[in-house]
Amino acid sequence: MDVRAPGIAAVMLFAAAANGQGPGDPRATEKVVFFSGEVVMADGSVPPPDPVLIQKVCKGTAHDETWTDSKGQFSFKVTAGGTDTSIGDSSQAAARTDELSKPIGNSTYYTNPITTALRDCYVQAVLAGFLSERVSIALKNTLEDARIGRLTLHAISPGQALTVSATTLAAPPNARRAYEKGLSAMREKRWDAAANEMTKAVTAYPKFASAWFELGRLRWDHSDFTGAAGAWKEALKSDPRYVKPYESLTALAEQQQNWVDSEKYSHDWMQLAPEDFPAAYLYNAVANAQLNHVDEAEAAVRKGLSIDKEQRLPRLRYVLGLILMQKHEYSESAEYLRAYLALAPNAKDAASVREELTKIGATATAPPN
Repeated sequence: MDVRAPGIAAVMLFAAAANGQGPGDPRATEKVVFFSGEVVMADGSVPPPDPVLIQKVCKGTAHDETWTDSKGQFSFKVTAGGTDTSIGDSSQAAARTDELSKPIGNSTYYTNPITTALRDCYVQAVLAGFLSERVSIALKNTLEDARIGRLTLHAISPGQALTVSATTLAAPPNARRAYEKGLSAMREKRWDAAANEMTKAVTAYPKFASAWFELGRLRWDHSDFTGAAGAWKEALKSDPRYVKPYESLTALAEQQQNWVDSEKYSHDWMQLAPEDFPAAYLYNAVANAQLNHVDEAEAAVRKGLSIDKEQRLPRLRYVLGLILMQKHEYSESAEYLRAYLALAPNAKDAASVREELTKIGATATAPPN
């Protein structure tokens, strides 16, 4: 057996010995299985450019376990105590202690509630824009190897692959460590610490696009919109094919009613990934409409509708309805406004949309029999 990755029996023995207990000691109230593995990208880049969440899924219920390190590696433990809901509560732990140490016949295998609980479980990696392979962690007995192996991430589409920056792989170790500490602080909602770490990361590596992007998010949350825009522009300068800053700069420009910038950044976003982000077309249509570029606005919103296959952006229909109303194409306008209300009946502006439909007139808006 490879000494670098002992089998489950050895790992469980080590865990018991750490508490001064042998594997058959009735005082051993907790048995532990340590799983380990690594995450790789389908395009061959190892490790992933950003930390990846590792989930254990049992009977359809997902549990967040850990995050990958700078090398894409991860490890986590499953216990027979009450800390893991898929194993059981602590009131049953004592009753299971004897069961853990019962031999099956004359074999060296031991029955174990962990193996029973993990029978329908698998592990997956979670990174926005990517799909993960799933690896079963069902165990037949306590002598099996606990190494999961590789989890491969596949981009959902070419555009989704742009949601991570290639510059992360080129970051020196000190910058990468600061970046990971910053992400950890953000997950723990320690905002000042996160901003300090992200600042260290971009100071050590000025082309660190992902760190610049996260620093921009932190500044946005503190209403430092000028600082946020500056950070996102640095991210784009470092990696022009990193899609996240385009979205953030577009949203910021719209919030500030800077329609020229909103049109510019949404246009660049559309050009970078023309078939993947219907939100880019929504932003672009609104900006062009505000600039009185009606034809450009209509073209953008219709393209957005064509790629919003799952109808996740009902507001595309609302915007197109308003544009058509402006062009006095009332019948088609009413069609899209009704479609918007059907998808978002409880929207904040639902009442005003119904008023617009009333103004258009029942005769002009009635669909043909």
